[in-house]
Amino acid sequence: MSRFVIIATMVFGLALSAAGSAQAEDAKQVFEFYCAQCHGVNGDGKGVNVGKDFATDPRNFTNGADMAKRTDEDIRGVIKDGGPSISKSPLMPPWGATLSAAQVDGLLAYIRKFAK
Repeated sequence: MSRFVIIATMVFGLALSAAGSAQAEDAKQVFEFYCAQCHGVNGDGKGVNVGKDFATDPRNFTNGADMAKRTDEDIRGVIKDGGPSISKSPLMPPWGATLSAAQVDGLLAYIRKFAK
């Protein structure tokens, strides 16, 4: 029994240590799947869906001055509730029913890194 507890504790510890890097990778994958089409893989607002006839300019996450104007709650709200939640374009869809709270927080952290 004690051998089982030791092994289980070791496995749990390894899983926790891998969780940090897995979360970072998960945020990147979530961004690339849900956001990059408009915001671009590099977060510059030049995604593949954005052409000359696109009705709005997606936020450029690499613009530090612009990103400094938005609080984490603003960004979290836009991810969850879409652009209209901060009087922006309805072309920014709400992802709150699709993404978990952890995924939203991961996206927030990932997006913030573009401006640094």
